Amino acid sequence: MLAPPPRPPLLQRLPQPARRLLTWGVVAVFALLQFAALLSGGGEAAPGIPVLATAAVVMTAPLAWARRRPAPVLAVLLAGVVAVTALGASAEQLWPLFLAADLLVCAIGAARSGVAAALATLAVLEGAWHADLWRQGYRALAPGFLALTALLAGTVLLAWLAGTALRQRREYGEAERAHAVTAERLRIARDVHDMVAHSIGSIAIQAGAGRRVIDTRPGQARDALEAIEVTSRETLKGLRQMLGVLRRPDGPPDMPPHARTVGLAHLDLVTSTAVAAGLQVDVRRRGESRPLPAAVDQSAFRIVQEAVTNVVRHAAATRCQVSIGYADAELSLEIVDDGQGVSAAEGHGIAGMRERAALLNGHVSAGPRPGGGFRVTARLPIP
Repeated sequence: MLAPPPRPPLLQRLPQPARRLLTWGVVAVFALLQFAALLSGGGEAAPGIPVLATAAVVMTAPLAWARRRPAPVLAVLLAGVVAVTALGASAEQLWPLFLAADLLVCAIGAARSGVAAALATLAVLEGAWHADLWRQGYRALAPGFLALTALLAGTVLLAWLAGTALRQRREYGEAERAHAVTAERLRIARDVHDMVAHSIGSIAIQAGAGRRVIDTRPGQARDALEAIEVTSRETLKGLRQMLGVLRRPDGPPDMPPHARTVGLAHLDLVTSTAVAAGLQVDVRRRGESRPLPAAVDQSAFRIVQEAVTNVVRHAAATRCQVSIGYADAELSLEIVDDGQGVSAAEGHGIAGMRERAALLNGHVSAGPRPGGGFRVTARLPIP
């Protein structure tokens, strides 16, 4: 059953008329603040209330389009600051516009590139500097000029930093989700390869062996058919479990249920198939055998399974030796054979071994032996 889609943010859940009304409500708040600022800074020669109210509405009306077009709205806002300053308004009377400009800088920094945010920040700083310097008669050392400029610069820089932090956090989250999806896809691909490719290869080997001896040794052919049946049933069972996990609404866990049932204690599943195909397998253990973490145990089993399957399918070997070494902080594996010194090096098998080991900060090496045959070695840290 498909999981329901995630709920959109609160504002997006509101009907379009409600969102439009909310937007104009915010614009009205800024208009009232701007009107109060203009009214409080006016002297005896100040324009009347209707003129100040009209000016406040005209200056703040572009904010209605700030959500969709923050950069053009910021440009219009700063042009209004310059124009009103030329008519005699002071920087203190325009603080609501500078507050809105800071919010626009934050929005641009959160949605656009770092260059766009930096340009918006510089534009606001230039507008603030021009407005304050105009009031002081272009005297940079006038009383209060440096303090007011520093205050305006500090607020816009904080807005820029906040927007940049929001954008970087969003980009990091997107990259982390993409990495998780890729890692999960590769994990599923490895599991499917281990389950299906190995099983089909084993079935093909057993079928070929049974076909060759069906007339001369019916008992051996019957054993091959029985092995094919068992392998097929186990593969189908594992596939059903994997598909069941993938269909869960909350997504697959770190390790699917079918993968938790295999480990080094189940190496007879690998050796019995290889022996039935005519390969003599000798398993040796060094050190004190003990329970391993599930991830290490499963990866070790899969590496041995892949290596032994490659011996059966590609090496034309008669003997294979599997050595398992238990140390305090490391598990070592070595699989050697007396075959032709070739393996499926160009396929996905050895690459899958290396990926499994790398996920555990381990290492896998594989290559022909100097004296003939092929060797696979792996070292897996034990947490």
